[in-house]
Amino acid sequence: MTNKVTPQLVPSSISDVERDTGVAKETLRVWERRYDFPQPLRDLNGERVYPIEQVQKLRLIKRLLDLGFRPGKVIQYSTDELQQLSSKASGKGDAPSAPAPELQTYLDLCKSHQMETLRRRLSQALLMMGLKSFVIELVAPLTTLIGEAWASGQLATFEEHLYTESLTVVMRSAIFAMPQTSQGNPGAPRILLTTLPQERHGLGLLMAEAMCVAEGAHCISLGVQTPLLDIVEAARAQRVDIIALSFSVAMNPRQALDGLAELHVRLAGCADLWAGGANAALKRRRPPYVRVFDLAGLAGAIAEWRARAAILAAG
Repeated sequence: MTNKVTPQLVPSSISDVERDTGVAKETLRVWERRYDFPQPLRDLNGERVYPIEQVQKLRLIKRLLDLGFRPGKVIQYSTDELQQLSSKASGKGDAPSAPAPELQTYLDLCKSHQMETLRRRLSQALLMMGLKSFVIELVAPLTTLIGEAWASGQLATFEEHLYTESLTVVMRSAIFAMPQTSQGNPGAPRILLTTLPQERHGLGLLMAEAMCVAEGAHCISLGVQTPLLDIVEAARAQRVDIIALSFSVAMNPRQALDGLAELHVRLAGCADLWAGGANAALKRRRPPYVRVFDLAGLAGAIAEWRARAAILAAG
């Protein structure tokens, strides 16, 4: 017998849960029948809605599935047990190790909602480190830390959003301030950056854009959640050489692989297909028609593209 939602609860719809955890709606329904978890409430229209405690547990389960566990093995564990298991499976011991002091400082600013101070400190770090070092040495590990804090319930969703918006402001300003060395340079690749329709996280995409711009590429960003047909149309209209896609851990790996396969067919060789991010789909089964990159490797990937393009032009 299902429960009714009480006024003090602010539960999530099944679409919200799919988006926030990366667990597909169909999977949630199967787990509900097979494992008796999650246990959704029902709203006044009879639709499934999920309390925040269940959403937090689902985030931890999803992380363990990405690490290779099976749902039947972990789904009945408590949230505390899932956190301990996740720490062990990630090689962090019985308890998560403390983050580096400078990263903890940024995390504390997020938790205390000091966003102006956060933006100022990020801007100062950018000026001192330079764009590429700022992205690889600070932004990438800090974003991972923020994501882990959010997944474990240490950081509220709105606090994670505040971090995202603050970092986006700093990063966008830095990208716009970069000299446009790609203008008039025939050796500069034209790179279209976006995500598939199911991927709403954009920080990985923004970091990739910053690295590409720093390497002298001409970047065209469509933002997140672009329909496949629009990606193909934009690629042809903009005459791009490379389409770079970002995949976070939150996206369903099967949807990631299916989307890449369909995009490959629709492109018909008109542009190279690159993909980056922490999604399990890029680690377990790398499609042969996709170049999988990490942020530190983007400079080398662009250099290889330039060399290949020079050979083709000479021939």
